[in-house]
Amino acid sequence: MAVPSEQFEATAEIRAEYRGYEDILTPPAMAFLARLHRRFDTTRQQLLQARRERQAAYDAGALPDFRNDTQAIRASAWTVAAIPAALQDRRVEITGPVERKMIINALNSGAKVFMADFEDSSAPSFSNQLDGQLNLCDAVNGTIEFHSPEGKQYRVGDHPAVLVIRPRGWHLPERHLTVDGEPMAGALVDFGLFVFHNARSLHQQGRGPFFYLPKLEAMEEAALWDEVMALAEGELDLPVGCMKATVLIETLPAVFQMHEILHALRRRAVGLNCGRWDYIFSYLKTLRGHRDRLLPERGQVAMTVPFLKSYSELLIQTCHRRRAFAMGGMAAQIPIKGDDDANEAAMNKVRADKLREVQAGHDGTWVAHPALVAVAQSIFDQHMPAANQLDVMRDDVAVTREQLLAPCAGSISRAGFDNNVEVCLRYTAAWLEGLGCVPIHHLMEDAATAEIARAQLWQWLHHGALEFPDHAAIDFALFDQALAAHAHRLRESTLPGARRVDEAAALLSALTHAEQLADFLTLPAYEKLA
Repeated sequence: MAVPSEQFEATAEIRAEYRGYEDILTPPAMAFLARLHRRFDTTRQQLLQARRERQAAYDAGALPDFRNDTQAIRASAWTVAAIPAALQDRRVEITGPVERKMIINALNSGAKVFMADFEDSSAPSFSNQLDGQLNLCDAVNGTIEFHSPEGKQYRVGDHPAVLVIRPRGWHLPERHLTVDGEPMAGALVDFGLFVFHNARSLHQQGRGPFFYLPKLEAMEEAALWDEVMALAEGELDLPVGCMKATVLIETLPAVFQMHEILHALRRRAVGLNCGRWDYIFSYLKTLRGHRDRLLPERGQVAMTVPFLKSYSELLIQTCHRRRAFAMGGMAAQIPIKGDDDANEAAMNKVRADKLREVQAGHDGTWVAHPALVAVAQSIFDQHMPAANQLDVMRDDVAVTREQLLAPCAGSISRAGFDNNVEVCLRYTAAWLEGLGCVPIHHLMEDAATAEIARAQLWQWLHHGALEFPDHAAIDFALFDQALAAHAHRLRESTLPGARRVDEAAALLSALTHAEQLADFLTLPAYEKLA
């Protein structure tokens, strides 16, 4: 007797050991992932090809610009849908990986929002991603606990931060889950598993599901997310538009399409975020072929330089015109123990940065460490007594294409060059060990900051004829020497990454010597991740 074909519903195939994760990788969840893949992956691949074609044009001399075909969207009057009560006050948000202890500490930190990150602060090993899904299920259900080896117990308090999830970007694959023999998109895996298990509960609580969407470059990529969420709402019997999204404006092409991105997501969008570190990386990557647009060392590229100030102010103006929140960027500083003067100097940098943001009109900001929540909140409480600043319209802002593309002045010191080598090596080695965020010299480094270091090294070395202030040449011999020295020091240490330093050094050397700047460090590194 023939079996009806609907009993052979496509399902995602698991190509890794998953013992212990059976409650996450259930047959219905796998079938849901397969439907997402079959419905949307062709479009995703087409959008990634469009990225490659745009980059080829930039490499040939073109420059990003505002779109002519969407001028009507920018000129017309419209606003995003009403913002849920749970997201009306977002003055301080904390971010971090989906590790169990981190989730509890972040939810208890006093921040208004915790962005649980499957992307830049997580190394996407299969176990890390699935542990994260289990941890978030427990967090949503109110059962998450952690018992440290030292006997300390961690539980979530009575007033936790609102949970917002950041899935991986459209470009990242999940090789351990395939459909029809093809690897799934990491974004669809992270999103699909989370909503399948948690969306209904969050909706009933009035707390979501809410998302941060990373690495978008065009309105069409935002529109794809809108379609994905609409399908998920239908399949999970949820109201249309209950899934809400904040988009990180962290690519140079996206800054020219902020109105269009909000419009594509207008029934879901609640704001845009100044993803400053990825944005600097994207500036470097997008303009990698333009020798006249090199940037100085990372420490000199602050948000007060003209092209970043223009980016921030245009984002505020755009968001508030559309009644969406304009979120500020990440403070990467972490507390410095044992040196009160150095710690106070670091905290003063955070205060100055947050004061700049709130006075410019931002509705909230990001921190990477629980100890910085109170520091940032004190600044926003003082200067933003209301829940947000949607009424700060910034009509004084008139940003041009040239302002968004203009490089900033500065220099490249020996210390700055050496720091780029160290940060990129140490981060990559730790990432290969499964760590997505790494404290280095009292800053919390993640994939975005490592990418800045990598892209700058490539540009400085490949465009040639660059010098340090003492007129010594910046060349590959110097890079090779610095890489070998830092690899030796890390190999002899007990720091994160010591076990994978040789692989990391070989990868960084190959990427830096290559004739073309690789789009992402995490793509070739992913092939080496357990």
